[in-house]
Amino acid sequence: MRFDLNLGIGEWFPYFGSQVKADGEVEYFDPEPEGGKVLIRIADSGTVEKIQAETRKKISENVFNTVTRHMERVVSYDQTPAQERKEREMIWDHAIMEWEGILDSKGDPIPCNLQNKMKLMNVPQFARFVARCLQLLSGAAAEAKEESEKN
Repeated sequence: MRFDLNLGIGEWFPYFGSQVKADGEVEYFDPEPEGGKVLIRIADSGTVEKIQAETRKKISENVFNTVTRHMERVVSYDQTPAQERKEREMIWDHAIMEWEGILDSKGDPIPCNLQNKMKLMNVPQFARFVARCLQLLSGAAAEAKEESEKN
C-alpha cells in the first residue's frame, strides 16, 4: 500500500460561482473561464491542534458524577470572541494558500495575504466557494480511504 505523506500541498481549484436558491439549496455554477484559481488545502490534525492551543484556554475540573458516585475529570475550553476570530483567521489563512487571477472591482489583481483573505471570506459567494472546495477535498480523501479499505 502506498501513501502520499506530502501533506499540506493543496490543490488548485478554478473559481466557480454559486447562488442560494429560494428553497435554501446552494447551486454551484461551472468554473468561469477568466475567473482565476485558488490553491486550497485541508488542515491536518496537528495544524488544528496547534491553532486551538493558541486560541483556546483548556479548563480541567473535577466534578461529582451522581450516577457513578465518583469524581470525574471534565475538560472544557474557554474562548473569548477575539480568540474565536483569531482561530477563524488562522484556519482560513492555512486553508487558502495562494490564488491567481482573483481581481478587484477595477480589474486589478488582489494580493493573496491574510487581510485580503479575511475580506474575501466575508463575501458570501467566495466563502461558499472555499467551503465547497474543502468539502470536495474532504470527499476525495474519504473516497480514497474507502477505496483503500476495499483493497
